[in-house]
Amino acid sequence: MTTATLPAPAPMSLFERWLTLWVALCIVAGIALGQLLPGPFQAIGRLEVARVNLPVGLLIWVMIIPMLLKVDFGALHQVRRHWRGIGITLFVNWAVKPFSMALLAWIFIRQVFAPWLSAEQLDSYVAGLILLAAAPCTAMVFVWSRLTNGDPLFTLSQVALNDTIMVFAFAPIVGLLLGLSAIQVPWDTLLTSVVLYIVIPVALAQAWRRALLQRGPQALDATLARIGPWSITALLATLVLLFAFQGEAILAQPAVIAMLAVPILIQVFFNSGLAYWLNRRAGESHAVACPSALIGASNFFELAVAAAISLFGFQSGAALATVVGVLIEVPVMLLVVRWVKRSQPWYEAGLRRG
Repeated sequence: MTTATLPAPAPMSLFERWLTLWVALCIVAGIALGQLLPGPFQAIGRLEVARVNLPVGLLIWVMIIPMLLKVDFGALHQVRRHWRGIGITLFVNWAVKPFSMALLAWIFIRQVFAPWLSAEQLDSYVAGLILLAAAPCTAMVFVWSRLTNGDPLFTLSQVALNDTIMVFAFAPIVGLLLGLSAIQVPWDTLLTSVVLYIVIPVALAQAWRRALLQRGPQALDATLARIGPWSITALLATLVLLFAFQGEAILAQPAVIAMLAVPILIQVFFNSGLAYWLNRRAGESHAVACPSALIGASNFFELAVAAAISLFGFQSGAALATVVGVLIEVPVMLLVVRWVKRSQPWYEAGLRRG
C-alpha cells in the first residue's frame, strides 16, 4: 500500500504572492525588448522542430516538472474517503468548466467585444480561452488549499486524479470544443503537445519522485524546496519571449488584455461558486468544499501556454489569451480564498439544517 506524502506546509513564497507584479513587469520587458531587439527574438522563434519551439519547450519542462514532482499518484486510494467532494470537483472541472468557457468566449469574443478586436485573431482568442479552461490546476491548488485550511488528503488525491484524467481527456475535450467553435483542429500538433507537456513530464517527475523517496521523505522535501523557484523563473522567461512577439499587437490594441480578462473572471467566480454550493448541498465538510471550489476555479496555465504556443504560435491570440490567465490568476484566486473563508459560518449553518 502506497502512503501519500503531503506537501510540506509553508506560506506563499515571494514569487507566488507577487506573481501578478512579475507578470506585469515581464509584459513591459518583453514588449520593450521585442521592439528594441527584433532580430534575436525572431531567431529564437525560428528554432522549431515539428512546430515545437525548442527554447520554449525546454522552459515549459522546467516549469511543469517541479510542479508534477509534488503529486503522489499513490494518493488515489484516498478518493473514496470524500467521494462526494471528488465527484463534484470532477463534474465542475470536466463537464462544466471547459464548456462554460467556450460559451463565454463565444459571447464576449465573437459577439460583445468583436468590433474592437482583430477579426483575424477572433478564432485564436477563443481557442486560447478554451485551452486555459481545459486543464485543472496542478500546483498552485496546494497553496490555495493551505490558505483555506483545506483537507490536505482531499487536495492531494483530487490533484492526482485530475492529472491522471488529463492525460487522456485534455486532447479530446480541446478538440471537441475547437470543432464546435468552428476552429480547425490540428490533431497531430495537439496530440504531440499532450505527449510533450503532459505524458513525458508526468513520467519524468514520477520517476524522479520515486528515486528521491528511496532516500527518504526529507530528500523529496529538500529537492522541492530547492527547485521551487525554477517553475516561476521559467514561466517569467517564457512570458518575456511571448510578449516580445506580441508587442506590436498589444501596442496597437492595449485594451485587448482587459477584454480577454472578462470571460476568465466570470468563469472563475461561476465555477468556484458552483463547486462550493454543490458541496454544501451534498453535505461535505468546509475543509473539502474549499479546495473543491479552488480546484474548480483555477487553471493549469503552464500547460495552456505551452499548448497555445505549439498549436498557434508565439504571435497568436491564443498565446496572449492564456497569458492573460496567468496575469490575473493570483489576485482572483486570493479573492476566492477570502470569500470561502469568510462564508464558513453560512456554509456550516446549511450543513446543520441538513
